[in-house]
Amino acid sequence: MSVTTMDARAAARLSHRHSLHRQRQWALWGSYIALAVFVVMFLVPPFYTLMTSFKGSHEIGAEQGSPWYPHHPTLENFWYLITYPNFQQYYLNSVIVTVLTVVISMAIAVFAAFGLARMGFKGSQTLSTGVFLTYLVPPSLLFLPLFQIMGWVGLINSYWCLVLLYPTLAVPFCTWIMIGYFSSIPKELDEAALIDGAGYLQMLFKIFIPVAMPGLIAATIFAFTVSWGSFLYPLAYLYTSSQMVLTVGIVSDLIRGDVFEWGKIMAANVLASLPPILIYAFLMDYYVAGLTAGATKG
Repeated sequence: MSVTTMDARAAARLSHRHSLHRQRQWALWGSYIALAVFVVMFLVPPFYTLMTSFKGSHEIGAEQGSPWYPHHPTLENFWYLITYPNFQQYYLNSVIVTVLTVVISMAIAVFAAFGLARMGFKGSQTLSTGVFLTYLVPPSLLFLPLFQIMGWVGLINSYWCLVLLYPTLAVPFCTWIMIGYFSSIPKELDEAALIDGAGYLQMLFKIFIPVAMPGLIAATIFAFTVSWGSFLYPLAYLYTSSQMVLTVGIVSDLIRGDVFEWGKIMAANVLASLPPILIYAFLMDYYVAGLTAGATKG
């Protein structure tokens, strides 16, 4: 092989490396630009909400001034809501409904997922697929027939109807996540536990739940999100202040006719967002790990 040929090949390799380097740089810059657009689109509205919550009614209604920061910050809106009995009732109702929904949904999902993933009865795979497919049905198609059912049992205008309805939205997806985790656990653990005389309930609580804790946390967060942030069902089923939850109470109480109390509405949104923000801030890693495993395992 001549020296000229070797130099040509070396030059070609060097050119190829430079080309790959340029492609990586363009890809990196493209990612940064897309991320910047994403940040602007999704963080500007919460930032505007937070800034407006510190403004008084006079400053919000004034034509002059910047909409992005308060010239005269005040906690008047927050203090009004904290001491407002109706808002306290909305918050309490949301907490009660959310806690009960999470407990009921997770109890059903864990037992259902364990039976479908580990009991191995005939048709379990088909039933597992059917459980997930029910999650794909839009809630807007279900609230009318469910409204009739709640009317028959006499739970219209009672937040207890939400305790019964929200699990229908949360259980299918939570069960799917837990099926993925339970299916990934080696069969040898089942056999060893059965040889040692353990029953299925002992296997579930002493082996499967501790091992599948990330999936359990992810499913719990999802059930919490469904209950805390739902708007359509409370809007359709609740119409008195004593039974309303936050999502509907804020709209119905702070919008009077064509008068929008924007400062109080924004402050209410901030207060209502605190529990989800805290939960996701501390448990985001578990949530992402649980969703990823639930989508790929099993």
